[in-house]
Amino acid sequence: MTETGERLAKRVAALVPCSRREAEQYIAGGWVRVDGRVVEEPQHRVQQQVVTLDRDASLLGATSATLLLHKPAGHDDGRLAPDGQRPRPGEPPPARQLLTQARQMVGDEASQRLLKRHLVGLDALVPLEPGASGLLVFSQDWRVARKLLEDAALIEHEVMVEVAGDISPEALRRLNGAPDGAAPARANVKISLNSHSEGSSRLRCAIKGSQPGLLARLCEDAGLQITGMRRMRIGRIMLGSLPLGQWRFLLPQERF
Repeated sequence: MTETGERLAKRVAALVPCSRREAEQYIAGGWVRVDGRVVEEPQHRVQQQVVTLDRDASLLGATSATLLLHKPAGHDDGRLAPDGQRPRPGEPPPARQLLTQARQMVGDEASQRLLKRHLVGLDALVPLEPGASGLLVFSQDWRVARKLLEDAALIEHEVMVEVAGDISPEALRRLNGAPDGAAPARANVKISLNSHSEGSSRLRCAIKGSQPGLLARLCEDAGLQITGMRRMRIGRIMLGSLPLGQWRFLLPQERF
């Protein structure tokens, strides 16, 4: 059966005018609309629809995207399962499923739409256990990946840990490695009491490197029951006002 209409790339090439290759780049870049709707597939077929090219359209090389997600507790760490396997019943839902246009933070300073190409080759770089919420990083940018992977042991993470009840000075000493000599001090972990309310306490934990499970083990060893955990910062990038379950683009001037 013969498909009707013509390929969108052919229509755009005649409209601009430009080469077919350039037309495909405009389309993949999210610059082309069909009857007012962005279409990203060059092979999309059109007939009498109105095809327009955004006035700000550019063929300058598309930059690799980095997305920052406020992961809810209960979702996985965003890494792809082997062979694209879906989670089995009872396994945490994928954090990646939250990376949709509808969940982009309102007021994202990047002023950029989420395109299909932004989700291709997107790596989850800094693990975060399913039971924790907080900042999660997805990136296509090899420079971001190199920074977070090669300097992993040097980058400080700030994590807020909620625990039940009061925290005694002895428990706090044990969390930090018992500087009284009973155990070696932990140079890569600094834990302090951030706040206290009736029935619960909040710990501020500064830890070098991503070490899923370490804070849970330290709290268990100190006799503390964790009721919540949230990663607030990775290096110089803060979670800030990013709402739970939403994401934003890393800005060009931001550095980990």
